[in-house]
Amino acid sequence: MVESVAGVTSAGLRRRLGMVDAVVIGLGAMIGAGIFSALAPAAYAAGSGLLLGLGLAAVVAYCNATSSARLAARYPASGGTYVYGRERLGDFWGYLAGWGFVVGKIASCAAIALTVGLYAWPDHAHAVAVAAVVALTAVNYVGIEKSALLTRLIVAAVLAVLALVVVATLGWGATDTARLDIGTDATVDGVLQAAGLLFFAFAGYARIATLAEEVRDPARTIPRAIPVALGITLAVYTVVAVAVLLVLGPQRLADTAAPLSDAVHAAGMPQLAPVVRAGAALAALGSLLALIVGVSRTTLAMARDRHLPHALAAVHPRFKVPHRAEVLVGAVVAALAATADLRSAIGFSSFGVLVYYAIANASAWTLSPAENRPPRIISVIGLAGCAVLVAALPISSVISGAAVLAIGAAVYGIRRLTTTGRP
Repeated sequence: MVESVAGVTSAGLRRRLGMVDAVVIGLGAMIGAGIFSALAPAAYAAGSGLLLGLGLAAVVAYCNATSSARLAARYPASGGTYVYGRERLGDFWGYLAGWGFVVGKIASCAAIALTVGLYAWPDHAHAVAVAAVVALTAVNYVGIEKSALLTRLIVAAVLAVLALVVVATLGWGATDTARLDIGTDATVDGVLQAAGLLFFAFAGYARIATLAEEVRDPARTIPRAIPVALGITLAVYTVVAVAVLLVLGPQRLADTAAPLSDAVHAAGMPQLAPVVRAGAALAALGSLLALIVGVSRTTLAMARDRHLPHALAAVHPRFKVPHRAEVLVGAVVAALAATADLRSAIGFSSFGVLVYYAIANASAWTLSPAENRPPRIISVIGLAGCAVLVAALPISSVISGAAVLAIGAAVYGIRRLTTTGRP
């Protein structure tokens, strides 16, 4: 475990983030592209059972967040479940969690970058996506405090836009409470698949845990920040989903590519659509900023253990950030942004993240009462929920995700056979 000395860890990272910073970074990752992009495919899967899927995703996310928070307090080092799995279950399980997280979230970064482009300048979406990645990588490069400040501004703006959507739809829209009724179109499989897709929107609380080496008093701050961020996000998502359903209904919601923009149109307020589009682009920027930070920290942790090139473990002497890892992640994301597909990326990302949290729950199960173990039922529900939601994802996401994990496992096995040094 990396110790803190005078606010600086032995790896050179500085503990500069307080409680508010940690919560805001979590909100920036969760109240982002998900609320603008995940509602429609989730409604397509669940129909009138959309809110059931949202509730189920929230339950699994709460269990995962509780397990992650207790583990982060015990192991306040960059890397999140990569570190927890390694310490509690063994090197392979930590590696598998890290591999799934890095690969899945890089794909997610590319898709979210494309979301920025599609909302900001649809005719040049790929160019805007690449520009956004380059700009946010530069912000992250000059220090985590700059990232936290920018995230605060983005979160405030996005919350204002979402509040505007809710007020417009409920105040002027032709709402119908019958649109919230659960009909025969809501199947068990559909609700489970919707929950798996909506989990994509909740998974951002991992950013708080992956920044553990840069949080002040992590044993106290992280277990408080994660549930606070998750609770705020659930409240926002529920209010927005209900408002949109009351105006559009599940079928129209499933058929739209821009549900919040269509909701204000349906409410007779088309002049607000450009504001909503700007809010969607900002939200995606916030998600992308937090994701790049989180992926680079997990890359740093894996590079320290030589599961990735050790050169990526370098920390900038002035800015105290893993600058090589950030530049590499930014470069890969920018390259993928030219061809990313948002809908398929949501499923692929959900697969990798659900595997990541399954390992987190299994790790939390091994904690002792003296290590502030969460109630065992939390770990059981979290692990079982992850397994069920993985199985319910679209088959293409399951196949591609399983293939990527298999490649990662093969790389790990080959490395163990060909090296005599530290695994």
